[in-house]
Amino acid sequence: MFEKIKDLKTYEAGKPIELVVREYGIKPDEIIKLASNENPYGPSPKAIEKVKELSNQMHRYPDDSFYELKDALSSKFNVKSSNIIIGAGSDQVLEFAIHAVNPKKVLMAGITFAMYEIYSKQVGAKILKTPSNTHNLNEFYEIYQNEKPEIIFLCVPNNPLGECLDSKDVFNFIEKIDENTLIIIDGAYQEFASYKDKNKEIKPNEVLKYPNVLYTGTFSKAYGLGGMRVGYGIANEYIISNLHKLRPPFNITTLSLLAAIEALKDDEFVKKGIVKNFEEMQKYINFAKENNLKYIESFTNFIVLYIKNSTKIAENLLKKGIIVRNMASYGFDALRITIGKPEENNKLLETLKGMIS
Repeated sequence: MFEKIKDLKTYEAGKPIELVVREYGIKPDEIIKLASNENPYGPSPKAIEKVKELSNQMHRYPDDSFYELKDALSSKFNVKSSNIIIGAGSDQVLEFAIHAVNPKKVLMAGITFAMYEIYSKQVGAKILKTPSNTHNLNEFYEIYQNEKPEIIFLCVPNNPLGECLDSKDVFNFIEKIDENTLIIIDGAYQEFASYKDKNKEIKPNEVLKYPNVLYTGTFSKAYGLGGMRVGYGIANEYIISNLHKLRPPFNITTLSLLAAIEALKDDEFVKKGIVKNFEEMQKYINFAKENNLKYIESFTNFIVLYIKNSTKIAENLLKKGIIVRNMASYGFDALRITIGKPEENNKLLETLKGMIS
């Protein structure tokens, strides 16, 4: 019955707090969750207040045109509303794109967001990966020339590793690709990358001049709305109009829509969180240097530290009520750690120091 997907791996999300409470008997307020790249400061207070104010509207379907949210995004990014599609997280927009193209071959980095492969295998596509774990555009182009994939994924910056291509290199690469190949630029962490280094910034309206490029963004990271599941895609009208054919009605909730609209208005709150993120990340960089640990320079809200016996270390941290992401499933000893609040980072690093020394 399920032959087509019998070998398909299930996406492994970060362990929820509730699971750690059940398994280890630790009180919820004593658990530190730094595994899922959530914003530790939460969403804008304005978004919280709006949801509280209109919570009695949850029996109503949302405005399925998403007019107000699209209008706000179009003003922010200098695009038209017709250049935007709204999804339940940006990964739903990725899913629309894969099903719309129905590719035979899909190209991605050696290690990148797992849902690219999962969605692609759902339609029976062959997965092509670069030899390098991180994004190497020379390798991408060589495989492209030999295999001619119908979709290429560029995660800028890359999850789960954190590295980031320069935007000029991305657009130089796009110029060399045939228009029949859809290039998807996943910008889930672009707010972080563009703050840290303007050379990494990809402005969504820059993709509109290309007939074969789709940019995706999300409210889950910098905007702190991971639990509300709101994302978007931006591309020329031809691409967006075709993706809309696959969008189910009311695909995000009434309260999610309200929260995203309000969150988008509070630039000051978002910027404060991003600034604090990189201030706190420096603690991890210092820790790595002091303890002779390799790390990947990150342009996101997480960092990868190479640590021997990462599986055992991750389990021991879990017993202490600290949840991180073990990278052993990707084939190497490392931990991916979301940058938390100062007190969370301090406790994790103090605990980790005792485990590796």
